[in-house]
Amino acid sequence: MNGTSIGVGIVGLGGMGHHHARNVEELGATVVAGVDLVPEQRERFAAEFNATTYETHDELVVDDAVDAVVVTTPNRFHEPITVAALEAGCDVLVEKPLAHTLESAERIAAVEAESDGFCMVGFHNRHAASMAMFEEHHARGRFGELTHIEANYVRRRGVPGPGSWFTNKDLSGGGALLDIGVHALDLALYALDFPEITEVSGIARTTFGGREDYADPDGFGDNWDANAETYDVDDSVSAFIRCADGQTISLEAAWATNREESMDFRIRGTEAGAQFDIGDTKLQILGASATGADHYTDTTCTGDTGLTGYLEQDERFLTAVATGSEPTTNTLDEALTVQRVIDAIYRSSETGQAESIESGPIPQPVDKEAEADQQPEAGAEADL
Repeated sequence: MNGTSIGVGIVGLGGMGHHHARNVEELGATVVAGVDLVPEQRERFAAEFNATTYETHDELVVDDAVDAVVVTTPNRFHEPITVAALEAGCDVLVEKPLAHTLESAERIAAVEAESDGFCMVGFHNRHAASMAMFEEHHARGRFGELTHIEANYVRRRGVPGPGSWFTNKDLSGGGALLDIGVHALDLALYALDFPEITEVSGIARTTFGGREDYADPDGFGDNWDANAETYDVDDSVSAFIRCADGQTISLEAAWATNREESMDFRIRGTEAGAQFDIGDTKLQILGASATGADHYTDTTCTGDTGLTGYLEQDERFLTAVATGSEPTTNTLDEALTVQRVIDAIYRSSETGQAESIESGPIPQPVDKEAEADQQPEAGAEADL
């Protein structure tokens, strides 16, 4: 801490980097530095935030003005940047997913365990009004015991763009599951208080890569390139997760599929159910009236429309930095569980069988030479 305000450095100065930077300033901290390989991005960021900019993260983490680091780069580069920041004594907020592979995520966990800093992971939908209302009612016992969750994050057409880092497995680690399905999966595990998981089944599909007849009426992605050489990721995933106490999760994630888009999140309990759109401000409670009644008792609640998941998340991060306390949400351990489930889904898709997951971190030494090989390419920027 610099005594007057938390100094924050942003790594990755595209749209998401700017979004976090604006949150930081709104919350009373100071954006002191930024990193991007693209000179134009650095110039734009420096002009908007009056911040020092660097070409590499190694320069930023040794800047004495930097107390905390926010990482918004493509997934492959999360590990070297986060590790460097933790080893320099900084606290870190890294955008989801924690890493592009489970092995990379576990190496981050091993470094955090030995460092003086902490690492939070950017699952902002936990802090939306709909989820906040669910938590409030659940704490009062409204739903009884939770039994099953249906979690959907489905676009009808919404591939980020063939040839971008999103569709390049070497840079992203995966497609729709790691990009958007990770939000639905995290929310489901969070709602169930991260239960012990016994079995994971899944199938990952690549249906639209290379198709010349792909249509994008919503204009979501960049220009479609059917000949893109780097489309080696999933564009839809279906999964089923079993927990030790009998709770289950069904997960659907897609960049593109022939069904209506959906961010529908449905929770079943022994006393009532709940459903909402991920990130929304409304919660519907599905209840039943007293025995013998001829109607249901469904209720729609509207939460704080001013509650922004990103802002709430960033505030919790900065509060933990300011107080020197361990974060109580969006923790690295939780993100590591999410990463293990994702890894099991991909393994199940390959083997055609249900897979199990490990129960604890696997510390591994950080390979400095591997870090050097994982420097972001020019123009590589997350759009999460």
